[in-house]
Amino acid sequence: MNQITPEPVVATATTEAFPTYHAEDLTRGGIQARILLNGQIYSLRITRAGKLILTK
Repeated sequence: MNQITPEPVVATATTEAFPTYHAEDLTRGGIQARILLNGQIYSLRITRAGKLILTK
C-alpha cells in the first residue's frame, strides 16, 4: 500500500503548535480517507453538510 503524507498547513504565530491538515487533502478531493493508528484502521468521512465523522 502506498502511503501519501499530506503537507501540513503552514503554521503562523496565531495557530496551534500541532500539525493542521485540510480534510480535502486527506481525502484527496473525495469524501473519505482511512487513517491507521496502532494497527487499527479508522474511516474519516466528510458529510454532505460539510461535517467530519471519524469511525472505527
